[in-house]
Amino acid sequence: MSTINAQKSPKIAVIGLGYVGLPLAVEFAKHYPVAGFDIKQPRIDELNAWRDSTLETEEQELKSCITRDNPLPKADTKGLFVTTNLQDLAEANIYIVTVPTPTDKNNRPDLTPLVKASETVGKVLKEGDIVIYESTVYPGATEEDCVPVLEKVSGLKMNEGFFVGYSPERINPGDKLHTVTKIKKVTSGSTPESAAVVNGLYLSIIEAGTHLAPSIKVAEAAKVIENSQRDINIAFVNELARIFNRMGIDTLDVLEAAATKWNFLPFKPGLVGGHCIGVDPYYLAQKAQEVGYNPEIILAGRRLNDDMGAYVASETVKLLIRNDCHIKNAKVLVLGITFKENCPDIRNSRVIDIIKELQEYGCAVEIADPWASPKEVMHEYGLPMIHSTETIENNSYQAVVAAVGHNEFKALDPRQWLTKDGIIYDVKGIYDRNISDGRL
Repeated sequence: MSTINAQKSPKIAVIGLGYVGLPLAVEFAKHYPVAGFDIKQPRIDELNAWRDSTLETEEQELKSCITRDNPLPKADTKGLFVTTNLQDLAEANIYIVTVPTPTDKNNRPDLTPLVKASETVGKVLKEGDIVIYESTVYPGATEEDCVPVLEKVSGLKMNEGFFVGYSPERINPGDKLHTVTKIKKVTSGSTPESAAVVNGLYLSIIEAGTHLAPSIKVAEAAKVIENSQRDINIAFVNELARIFNRMGIDTLDVLEAAATKWNFLPFKPGLVGGHCIGVDPYYLAQKAQEVGYNPEIILAGRRLNDDMGAYVASETVKLLIRNDCHIKNAKVLVLGITFKENCPDIRNSRVIDIIKELQEYGCAVEIADPWASPKEVMHEYGLPMIHSTETIENNSYQAVVAAVGHNEFKALDPRQWLTKDGIIYDVKGIYDRNISDGRL
């Protein structure tokens, strides 16, 4: 068995510099030499100009840690070098993979980014190196799907030539309170020795501490159930919202009353998108089906949450009809396109479901979002967007749908944009009930 290279002098390469990889690379670069790798040259260019379009790191942070002088800082130095050149990673002895793990159009796990990242690492993997995966996967994926790729490309064998770890990411985009160092980290390794090295590495930067899982599969399973649990709980309150709406009861009033009990879980109804909660349950469901179990509750929760966009659109149209508004060509302003408030991330945003459904009814939909990039929205969804609320035309819309609770929207009165008989549907409950005509 090979000696673990990183036991004394860790040299780290982070594969993928997005919402997960960049904050992690920055924190490690405060203590170790780090090379950050991304396949997108524009991403590397913006980071070298000390800009982060994800808004997860500050300009001053990037200025203090990014170096342009050395492909991988020397072992006795610290800092971050960002690159698209694979050979710049060759001197690393720890490789951390932080690429996305999406689903395809049929909601099946798509491991393509993970496989390609494993191929990339395999080309520079050396005897004694450790590869750590942070991407969310189903239990078994690291050893069953990723390791064979590493072995094939590198010509080495796991636990003989190289070692593997798994430490699932817990990044919450846009959250400036629960940042990477302040969230407890689950760690694991393919051998007791490599697990100890992986755990020690994260423990050196994670203020909240670590939890060393007994195996890689346990760590994978722990991650995938975190978001599945949240998905199911939100599905429950979404179903309650649909029931109480038929009864003429305000759901938020009910939840507020129920929350007076000490052990009531404070979930609220809403759209469930993003790269985690709306995706991870499908990974667990896929693996469950492979081993012969049909996961009824997990998939029922997914179906209900995935249907909420269509439900919101339907309720909006009903309100318009009650106001004797012609649905065809009715102008509807949707406030927000990101998957959550005060964050530029548009990945897997379920707001698009509301928009498409309204368009199916014949409505003329416009989108406003001060956080999202108009270029990215056009690329991802093929839709134009109003970037500044100041340019929204007053008295122009038959309906306003408040889909995302950005602070900028909370500070404004949406009634200014409505025609005389216009309506407001408040998905997030950000306005007083005397302003909203309908809400979840």
